[in-house]
Amino acid sequence: MTDHMDRRNFLQATAGSMALAATAGCSSDGGDGGSSGGDATEETDAMEEGTDAMTEGTDAMGEETDAMDEETDAMDEEMTESGMMEPSDPAEAPRASIDRFSEDAGTLLVRNDENELPGPDEAIDFDQGPFITTGFGPDGGTVEYYNFDVQPTSPAPIYAFFRENGDPVEDQLNVVGVTPGDDGYNDFWRVNKVTVPDDYQANTVTATHQLMDAGYEIEQTDTIKNCPIVPDGSTASKRAGDNDGELVEGWYDGEIVSYFLFAEDEFSVAGDSVPLSPIYVSFNTNPGEDGGGPASGFMTEEGSDQTHNVLATLPGDDGYSPLWMVGVYDNADFDSVSDLDSATDANILDPNAAHVNCPVVSTE
Repeated sequence: MTDHMDRRNFLQATAGSMALAATAGCSSDGGDGGSSGGDATEETDAMEEGTDAMTEGTDAMGEETDAMDEETDAMDEEMTESGMMEPSDPAEAPRASIDRFSEDAGTLLVRNDENELPGPDEAIDFDQGPFITTGFGPDGGTVEYYNFDVQPTSPAPIYAFFRENGDPVEDQLNVVGVTPGDDGYNDFWRVNKVTVPDDYQANTVTATHQLMDAGYEIEQTDTIKNCPIVPDGSTASKRAGDNDGELVEGWYDGEIVSYFLFAEDEFSVAGDSVPLSPIYVSFNTNPGEDGGGPASGFMTEEGSDQTHNVLATLPGDDGYSPLWMVGVYDNADFDSVSDLDSATDANILDPNAAHVNCPVVSTE
């Protein structure tokens, strides 16, 4: 039994040694058994190197993504600050189409086959009838005034641009949001003061929606300006004030508009409205009669353009306004009317027939 046990122990020991050798061979670098183990190790190392390369590539991509994010943030900031707007050259900008005599724009002055008023974008000569009228002042002196048709009492906003120090932005055109025929249009504009930063470039803002998106400080003033928008090339050469009759350019929705400026007097809103002043007029045919009222034309002295329309105020007077509240008197009283007292003594057929824009351009 001893011999048997010794032999058995020997066999077990030998088998154990061979198993240990085989196990050791999976991780050995030498011998026949170590050859396949070396190949596996090289593959593992290669895989690890590939993983490291992928990790480095991922890190690089992450860095590029971060850089792109920073660039995008910078672009977003620039877009926020500037709105991605570039200054526009007024000389190269398109012109807005203007028609003061369409059915949408006109009230007393509406184009038809008989009156042959100028068409859309045709220059208007306001120095001839029916656009200029000779009448009387309150004391009976002769006056001249233009006729720019009926206007509402609610002024439209116009935007003027200033630096933070209060100086106007040089070369920046004023911006409006409506033109004749649009809802809310008015020849009378309430000035809104826009304050822009020092790096703002003139004519970057050319439309009201851009202005609102930009978020600049806007202060609504009480100042009213009489600036009828007209087709380019129009003329109205007469003025009672110091300003000349040259057209002024402005922006409307990225397009150029032209307008006159009448500055015969300074005036402000009354509440939120354009102030009114009375004028008394008579027509060739009284309103209410067939073909009567404005369609028949103002009554004039025989062989003359002199009407007996009487203004209650003149530039420089308290209460003067170029937006007139029209009172119509009976044309039977025409010969007896020559000043404000006689006009108010006449038979007034309608004390408030319309509100018309008629800036005074000369007085005697």
